[in-house]
Amino acid sequence: MTASTLAADVLTYPQTRKEDVVDVHHGVKIADPYRWLEDDNAAETKAWVKAQNAVTFDFLEKLPKREAIQQRLKELWNYERVGQPFERGGRWFFTHNSGLQNQAVLMTTDSLEGEAKVLLDPNAMSADGTTSLSDYEASEDGKLIAYGVSEAGSDWTTIRVRDIATGRDLDDVVKWVKFSGVSWLKDGSGFFYSRYDEPKPGAALTAKNEFHKLYFHKLGTTQSDDTLIYERKDEPKWGFGGSVTEDGEYLIIQVWLGTEPKNRVFYKKIAGDGPVVELLNDNDARYSFIDNGGPVFYFRTDLNASCFQVIAIDTRKPQRGFWRIVVPEVPKVLLEGVSTVGGQMFCEYLRDAKTEVKCFDYDGKLIRDVKLPGIGSAGGLWGHRKDTETFFTFMGFTEPGAIYRMDLKTGESRLWRKPEVKFDGAGYETKQVFFNSKDGTQVPMFIVHKKGLPLDGSNPTLLYGYGGFNINMVPGFSVSRAVWLEMGGVFAMPNLRGGGEYGREWHLAGVKLGKQNVFDDFIAAAEWLIANKYTSREKLAIQGGSNGGLLVGACMTQRPDLYAAALPAVGVLDMLRFEKFTIGWGWKSDYGTVENGAEFKALLKYSPYHNLKSGTRYPATLVLTSDHDDRVVPAHSFKFAARLQEAQAKDGPPTLIRIETSAGHGAGTALNKTIEKTADEWAFLVRVLGMKD
Repeated sequence: MTASTLAADVLTYPQTRKEDVVDVHHGVKIADPYRWLEDDNAAETKAWVKAQNAVTFDFLEKLPKREAIQQRLKELWNYERVGQPFERGGRWFFTHNSGLQNQAVLMTTDSLEGEAKVLLDPNAMSADGTTSLSDYEASEDGKLIAYGVSEAGSDWTTIRVRDIATGRDLDDVVKWVKFSGVSWLKDGSGFFYSRYDEPKPGAALTAKNEFHKLYFHKLGTTQSDDTLIYERKDEPKWGFGGSVTEDGEYLIIQVWLGTEPKNRVFYKKIAGDGPVVELLNDNDARYSFIDNGGPVFYFRTDLNASCFQVIAIDTRKPQRGFWRIVVPEVPKVLLEGVSTVGGQMFCEYLRDAKTEVKCFDYDGKLIRDVKLPGIGSAGGLWGHRKDTETFFTFMGFTEPGAIYRMDLKTGESRLWRKPEVKFDGAGYETKQVFFNSKDGTQVPMFIVHKKGLPLDGSNPTLLYGYGGFNINMVPGFSVSRAVWLEMGGVFAMPNLRGGGEYGREWHLAGVKLGKQNVFDDFIAAAEWLIANKYTSREKLAIQGGSNGGLLVGACMTQRPDLYAAALPAVGVLDMLRFEKFTIGWGWKSDYGTVENGAEFKALLKYSPYHNLKSGTRYPATLVLTSDHDDRVVPAHSFKFAARLQEAQAKDGPPTLIRIETSAGHGAGTALNKTIEKTADEWAFLVRVLGMKD
């Protein structure tokens, strides 16, 4: 069967009931015939999910290449993976996956040269491997570890405490935690965390998340006795993250409003019952706390520095006139992150989306440029002030993440762990090109493919993008993509506006009324790949998840002629109702809101769900979502898929929806589910792109 014969009428889709629901926004009537699919608890919705999955999996399971792809994915994923180690109280901790374990296991050892033992194994916490560790932090003396557990991919977390020596849990249990870290007091007597109130029965996965609260839990007490540290009854949308400084003197409170690219920072002295001090309360920039030297706090900020700089604020003289620039901004080079260890400050830069690292002292004097193994992405370089060494990871598109050990005195690094993967990256090349978007803006794009690739327009190509929320797309190894490359596929990833690769202005050029720039960038990337003979319209697939799912949905509705296939995953696809569910309201900083007339007009113009037109020939589409996604609720994908099936031209290719069970937005997904999903995606592309079976 060829792509041209995969007509929609070969498949019989479930009938999706339509109802007469109309909203009025700014005088404009908007029909929403599939509103009923928003109720994920309704029997009718569950029956629809079951019926859709029956059609989808019947189609996928018959694809001849699917089993072979799944076996290759298993083979390639079956390699030992070790996380970057960290130390507490003379004890070391690191994650470990022997190969095909659904979840990584947290290990501990007295010496990195010695044998490690299992401390936390989430694989033993559920029969199907869908329980994951969402967060964990050891006490400073290395005797206890507080760890969060997430069920079936949900953002909701339950925190427990384990005695490391005995491996037994204490009686402490903290529930309804979300968007929180865990930060211990220096003496290990308790920890800070953030939570929402318990939702009403049946509403945990859809109800709005409001009135975040910062608490302190004292060991040996019940959660009902926890101390409320900070809340704002007048600000239901504010969120709080509490962290204790390394010296144990201060509690730093990061205050956030959804995904807004600005924040506030408050602090409280740990000793005594002092007040919360509103140090940075103007909400005029991003401020990330780095470290402190007594009362002097160090921050990474984009205040008067689009690409970020490091500043110092003496809390005894907090007025702006006393602020000091420690590491000034480097124009057009993003200061992506700053970490400290051994009294040194490591600044991680992105130059055209590739990592460079420089080491400074706390006065901003350059100590050295850090030598990296090549062109790619680095991370880590953190620890304690007393440390004499640190670790960092480094990876590229065809090189798995190796871990290096660095001597802080000399700056010399040596390989600590390198995974053995049954994939020969030497047979592939990575290049970076620059293309012009619709308005003339120059946009970079990474392209990865087999060496000696013929540029004759015949190559199956996967164009992947995100373009939002200041998130950077950088080189990284992926088993899924490695298999795609082995299959003869080209992988392309542009750094779209809306991301943060070139600082604040690059991000803001792709938000609200400028969101169309992101789609224009992605469309221009597709056109460049075709014009330069990497691929053709008949061989081009587009892929993205979450905000990237919106990207795919918008681009396939705006230019259905440009691609042969689309894979929108856990996407934000109904732009008129995203703010009504869970944390969706927090995305208004990027998307805008229907409450604003101009923003409503822009949202309606690109909302994928609302821009599907009957009788249009859309690309072969596999919509992907999960039943426990409480970040981007599955109703987005349900409604979009129903309307897409209705709108697709009679002779058009398949439009299917794959709904994963006991999984969420992506984090913590069991490996076996990831392998199955990827096999389905690649087998779908083999068929609809006409790749060799």
